[in-house]
Amino acid sequence: MSTALAEETRNERAPLGASSRGACRFCGNPELHLVVDLGMSPLCENFLSRDQLLAMEPFYPLRALFCEDCGLMQVEEYVGGREIFDSQYMYFSSYSDSWLSHCKKYAEQMIGRFDLNSTSLVVELASNDGYLLKNFVERGVPCLGIEPAEKVADAARKIGVPTRVEYFGTEVAQQMVAEGLHADLIPANNVLAHVPDLNDFVAGMKILLAKSGVITVEFPHLMNLIESNQFDTIYQEHYCYYSFSTVERIFAAHGITLFDVEELPTHGGSLRIFGRHSDHLTLPVLPSVTDMRHREFEKGCHRLETYQAFAERVAEVKRGLLEFLIKARREGKRVAAYGAPGKGNTLLNYCGIRQDFIEYAVDRNPYKHGRFLPGTHIPVFAPERLAETRPEYVLILPWNLKEEIVSQLAYARQWGARFVVPIPQLSIC
Repeated sequence: MSTALAEETRNERAPLGASSRGACRFCGNPELHLVVDLGMSPLCENFLSRDQLLAMEPFYPLRALFCEDCGLMQVEEYVGGREIFDSQYMYFSSYSDSWLSHCKKYAEQMIGRFDLNSTSLVVELASNDGYLLKNFVERGVPCLGIEPAEKVADAARKIGVPTRVEYFGTEVAQQMVAEGLHADLIPANNVLAHVPDLNDFVAGMKILLAKSGVITVEFPHLMNLIESNQFDTIYQEHYCYYSFSTVERIFAAHGITLFDVEELPTHGGSLRIFGRHSDHLTLPVLPSVTDMRHREFEKGCHRLETYQAFAERVAEVKRGLLEFLIKARREGKRVAAYGAPGKGNTLLNYCGIRQDFIEYAVDRNPYKHGRFLPGTHIPVFAPERLAETRPEYVLILPWNLKEEIVSQLAYARQWGARFVVPIPQLSIC
């Protein structure tokens, strides 16, 4: 913890790295402010088998809180990472064509920009099913994935991506360094939100990073979450939600300087940050860093009032979606959902939508077929189910992939199906 940060933190606060329900995960501030209350919700990736439908299903409070001191938005922790990423975790990254294209482009850019070759080492944190690292393997760049979920790690190994099943932090980083491993590039895509012990995770990255190495982290931008009403990305598996200014402060507290930032269209609007050891001055801080700080300040990302106004817009999405579904069902129209993402389960549970409104969901991930959505118990089928039953409406739950999905489902226009997108507000096309 830096001296400056220590001076800013009140004496009675928990130390840096404090968790969970009572204090900010980064700075320890105990005075967190409620942003939005989404009620009670199950774990969004805990898909149920048929024999689990009549068993007790755990639900947890889902409330987003804001720390005025450091700007971190976060949910209260009721479930640990090991419970979330157990053998039932079913998120596989390789079922989105646009995401795979994004990752291939990333690998090509990083290899060129940072001169990665056969003597380099790329270590990806939360490497999932090898969707990204396979691009480095194909280019002859040595790599290693760190993934906490055994099932998805096995999928990565099957396509030739070396993968360890670990929960990354300082202890794992120290073990790797003791083995002689130092990473020239550490990608961490859409994992920072999933980390309950934020400071231990970032400190581990610092330990593992080679002297002249680079960290890249991609995460949904909090500014877009608020502006575009993306409340369904809030769930227990996402402990924290980041602005650039807050992330910059977090990494600086651990001796990592952010020297570049890029805006990405993925996941409804993301940032990709570039970090290096603070004493490695070969990579200068680029104007993009200052520009992003200024933009966030102008948008009020540091002000509590910005987040408090968010709650009413969230409630309006619920009202609009329920009004549409009630009207459609009263008219005898059938509604199915496309996709079974975590965000969709937040939306459905918050709105209280079950099979009385949505008959079923379809998803490209075969691991979800024959199972049921957590909380709502809506059954999940393969996409071919749509052509078999010909619903009048298809509710697109992964709204960030709307263009890709509408293109894939163009055949549904033959029977007059229309597509419904709930976020940022209800639209029908």
